[in-house]
Amino acid sequence: MSKFTGPVYVVRDNIDTDQIISAKYLNLVPTIAEEYEKLGSFAMDGLPDGLYPVRFVKPGAMDTEFPILIAGRNFGCGSSREHAPIALGAAENQTVVAESFARIFFRNCVATGEVYPVECVDRLCDVFQTGDLATVDIDGNSIKHEGTGKTYALKPLGEVRPVVEAGGIFAYARQVGMMPKPV
Repeated sequence: MSKFTGPVYVVRDNIDTDQIISAKYLNLVPTIAEEYEKLGSFAMDGLPDGLYPVRFVKPGAMDTEFPILIAGRNFGCGSSREHAPIALGAAENQTVVAESFARIFFRNCVATGEVYPVECVDRLCDVFQTGDLATVDIDGNSIKHEGTGKTYALKPLGEVRPVVEAGGIFAYARQVGMMPKPV
């Protein structure tokens, strides 16, 4: 899918992987369906309530109502846990639009194929508010604020896009014949 429309969840700069998924949930195994689903219910649970009174996943829910997450600079900094993009994907988040990403988080998004990590040109965390409706167009490299009608440029995903679309690095390698398909 190349277009995502829905309400956005907005965070600021330096959101680390402990805020994306708390370390206490790292014992959940993403390859076990029930535990994968549980990971989604805990996505973004480490954010301080005082700064983020609207929760990314409502208490008792398994999925988020926010398919688009907008962030400032250095999203996904901290430890290299692959559980961070997996938790977002398990929560039904589809894309994170940020000014910049921590290198390892970006790489884990691509490797797992869970969410599209898209860099924006403008500081969108100052433009959007949590709950605003937006449309992200991966093909058109843009995000539209549906409330104002204004469109903002996104940086192209380039060569990582087919890897994310395939469902991660191993699925991509099988798809292009670099690895045998499972029997």
